[in-house]
Amino acid sequence: MELTMPTFDASTPFILIARIQVKPGKVQEYLELASKTDAAVEASEPGMLHHTFDQDPENPLCFTWSEVYKNDAAFLAHLTNPPVGAYLQGHAQLGDGFTVEVYGTVGQKCKDAMDATGLPIKIFETKCGYSRL
Repeated sequence: MELTMPTFDASTPFILIARIQVKPGKVQEYLELASKTDAAVEASEPGMLHHTFDQDPENPLCFTWSEVYKNDAAFLAHLTNPPVGAYLQGHAQLGDGFTVEVYGTVGQKCKDAMDATGLPIKIFETKCGYSRL
């Protein structure tokens, strides 16, 4: 019996985790920036299936964006969405650190766009599993 693995590629959902550190004394301003960005993304990105900003229980200056994208096209739309650009500008003033982890298989165009951000990004490609999204 031959085992058939599902196909994961540019058309399948993936998870992105962005780990943020905020400058001391800037948490309230950052939360306002994150909330404004979240509302804009919800209103303008139907391919963003999940989008939360969570605070580290052990370090009040550390946060995590948890994002689920419908596919690569949804991520590429996110990168070019003006509120996201405004968020990144605000992060440059209020934040100290920004790293990204991607869980799932993405296509080369998406990888190239991720690399072009200049952010440290680590991609964990899917080897087996399923998605009900």
